[in-house]
Formats: sequence, structure tokens, C-alpha cells
Amino acid sequence: MSARIDVVVRGAGPVGCAAALALRDAGLTVAILEKKSAGAGFRPITLSYASRLILERIGVWADLPVTPIDTILVSQSGGFGRTRMEARDAGVPHLGYVLEYSVLAAALRAKAAPFLIKDEAVEAGCTVHAEGAAADSKETAYRQEALVALVQTEPASSTRAFERFTPQGPLALLPLDGRYAVVWSASPQRARELAEASDGDFLAALAAAAGRRPGAPLTVASRSVQPLSLRVRPVRVEPRAVYVGNAAQTLHPVAGQGLNLGLRDAWELAQTLHGARDPGDAVLLARYAERRRLDAAATIRVTHWMAEGFTGTDPLARLARGAALTALDVLPWPRRFFARRMIYGPSALP
Repeated sequence: MSARIDVVVRGAGPVGCAAALALRDAGLTVAILEKKSAGAGFRPITLSYASRLILERIGVWADLPVTPIDTILVSQSGGFGRTRMEARDAGVPHLGYVLEYSVLAAALRAKAAPFLIKDEAVEAGCTVHAEGAAADSKETAYRQEALVALVQTEPASSTRAFERFTPQGPLALLPLDGRYAVVWSASPQRARELAEASDGDFLAALAAAAGRRPGAPLTVASRSVQPLSLRVRPVRVEPRAVYVGNAAQTLHPVAGQGLNLGLRDAWELAQTLHGARDPGDAVLLARYAERRRLDAAATIRVTHWMAEGFTGTDPLARLARGAALTALDVLPWPRRFFARRMIYGPSALP
């Protein structure tokens, strides 16, 4: 590609492809520079209703095989305090949608195929970095790793998800086509033990940690362990360059916010650069950074607080967690605010 284009996106993952499609719809010429990546194993993701709206607007949503979440039951293991969040609390059809990362990535890549290039020398007015965590990101390592698995229960999953805070880390059970996608944060040693345990021992440990509400676990497949850390780039814009998704921030998986935040990055960038004669203009990029500041900072802080503050066995901390969950359960306004904040970010619509 010899002609100069408006924007080149580095990285053909979901956020990179979504950014390219949204920028194209904003009247800009785009190209996506592919970066080879290793094939990923089973990796469940939860899309928010706001992410659904974004994917609808760029023409990707209709054929995605998603399992909706209508209710989320949040509790802590071995202590009092629980809250029930429902779609009607947030005024949305569903709280979220579960599918495999590889399915979403393939759908977005297929839609963005006309823009894929391999020419490193392409000239563009602006470069969007969406190729994963930047080398100069500030990293905070969690004392946890995530055990991911796919579990069949009796009864089968429906549209309820479970978030269970255990002493070592959060445990999420996400409904996926009649089964549960399990994302279980634990100490690195415990996560490896769970990955290497026999099926029977793993299922027994899951039943003890998750409680009775999700049903009796019967079979398990696709176990793997993923390291967890918080990576945040000091700035998200540079001269004629923007960082979005994991290139700007990589989050703990609690509450499933990372990809949703990245899709909001992509959408906001397209709205900011809509019809721009010079998409790399410093004033425009600074405006984008300011628009993303509150959403990114708040989401990073909330997920970090949930990952760190809802672990441990200290009696006073457990009492405080129980009181917080109980308050959310009995007070509709804070519950609605929290649900909508996790779905939309700081605005009413993405």
C-alpha cells in the first residue's frame, strides 16, 4: 500500500479490528497491520450491553453465538453478605453476554479483512497501537493466577452468573451454552494444583468453593492457568499515536471489564476523530485522552480494589465486605449505579 492513509492500526485482535471498523465508519481511510500471535486456548469473555451496542454499530453482533446473563449473584465464601444484580436493575435487556474470545476475534477479523496488510512501511497520519501490553507499561503483579475451565453442572447453566469472593481471589462462573465457564483466581501454587488435579478432585474443590447455587459440577474440560497483573501505560497518546485496549491498560479479570473497556476506547477514538482532516492532530488526540481519562481510571481502580480488597481471611475485612454486599442488595440506587457503571462506563451510552 503506497498511498498515505489516515490511520494504521497495529494489531488485529478484537479491539484493533473494532477500532478500524469504527474509524472507517467515521469517514477515515484505515489499514490494520497484523501481528502474529500464538493461538489461544479456551478463553471465555463477557461482553457488556454497551459492547453489544458498539458491535451492532460496526456490523458484527448479529451472528455472534452468545449466552446472555440476566442475573449475577455475588457472595463471599464462608461469610455473610450477598447481592443479586438483575438486568432490570440497570434498565437493559441483559447484563452481559458470554462467548469464547476466539469466536469474537474471528468474527471481527473477518469483517475487517479488507483492511489487513503486512507492509510495515505504510504511511499514516495516526498510528493506533492495539497490539497488546506496551513495553513501557507500569506493571503491578497480583499474588494470583487465573484457572480457566469449562464445567458441566446439574442442572445445566441458564442465564445466571455467579461471582464468589474466596480468601485467595474471586471465582466467576459464567453461563456458556448450557455449561459454565470458570475463571478462578487463586495463589499461583493453588492455581497450578487445580490445573493438575484429577477431574474428581477439581470438581470437589469447585463445589466447595462455589457453594450449592450453581448446581453440582459433573465434568470439567479445557483447564489452563493464566498469570494475572495490572499493566497501565503512563500516557495513552503520543505525537501521532494512540494506545487502546491492552496496549493502554491490562486489567484483572474480576468483573470482566478489560475487553469492554478496550472496546469503549476504540469507539470513543472513532467519535473523536470523526471526519478529521488530520487524525494525528495533537489537539484531537489530547481531547481523546481527556475523554477516556475518567472511564479508564475508574475502571482500573474498581477492578484493582475488587481483586485486592475482596481477598484474605481477616475477620474485620470479611465483615466489611459482607456489609458492602448487603448494602448493595438492599439499596436499589447504589446497585443500579454500580451495574450501569460496569456496563457503560461514566456515560449513559457508549
